[in-house]
Amino acid sequence: MPTSLTALLYGTAWKKETTAHCVEMAISQGFRGIDTACQPKHYNEAGVGMGLAKAYEKGLKREELFIQTKFTPLGGQDPKNIPYDPRESIEKQIATSCALSQKNLQTTYLDSYVLHSPIFPYTELLRAYKAMETLHEKGDVLHLGISNCYDLALLSQIYRDTRIKPSFVQNRFYADTGYDTELRAWCIQHHIAYQGCWTLTANPHILESHPMRLLAQKYAKTEAQLFYRFLTCKGITPLIGSTSPKHLEEDLAIFDFELHKDDIEKIDRLLM
Repeated sequence: MPTSLTALLYGTAWKKETTAHCVEMAISQGFRGIDTACQPKHYNEAGVGMGLAKAYEKGLKREELFIQTKFTPLGGQDPKNIPYDPRESIEKQIATSCALSQKNLQTTYLDSYVLHSPIFPYTELLRAYKAMETLHEKGDVLHLGISNCYDLALLSQIYRDTRIKPSFVQNRFYADTGYDTELRAWCIQHHIAYQGCWTLTANPHILESHPMRLLAQKYAKTEAQLFYRFLTCKGITPLIGSTSPKHLEEDLAIFDFELHKDDIEKIDRLLM
């Protein structure tokens, strides 16, 4: 369900004590989609909430934002700082984590609630997803999703076995998974929006390639701008985590120009 709110997402991982400032800055620059997680190991979710509060003080309304957070299973948490009781059932863990996310983010509902990674065995994953469906039915979350799911067979099984179908898949966009080519095509067929993270960090070989440098000269844009624009043309929502006001301004400006079809194909070939 890509919309103007989800065309780009501001990623908040690894920002620690600067999180509130970065979120406030990103929103002031024009970002309206925010991605975080209830995972103290890598995210300062309460800091995201403080940044959002500053934006509200300046007149922004909650409904003008798309706020996405995640339930992180036990394996992805710091054993010394788990935001729920690991002795509880997976259903209770998810309910506790979601309530804490709402508190941290100072909101009564979440636009998107994502399972941060698959859980094994599959029966446990299904229990987790059904607990998330319950949150959807209560109105605590509007959409569901899954992250770090690179197995199309697993994703399609989740799709078949659930009532509330995933609206989002968020994966690292990198060569190790073949850029999820088959999985992304399947997502398009099933009206699931694909969110790409690590799009710049994992792809220096593309950004520094000769074809990209030539295109940067042709369009008078940076290589990063060209790659982000390419991703949106392919139906991918990139997560952008820059802490530079200049870079954020450039990132938001990618919709000010159009990539020619043959240039999209040139960049596409760099992924092969």
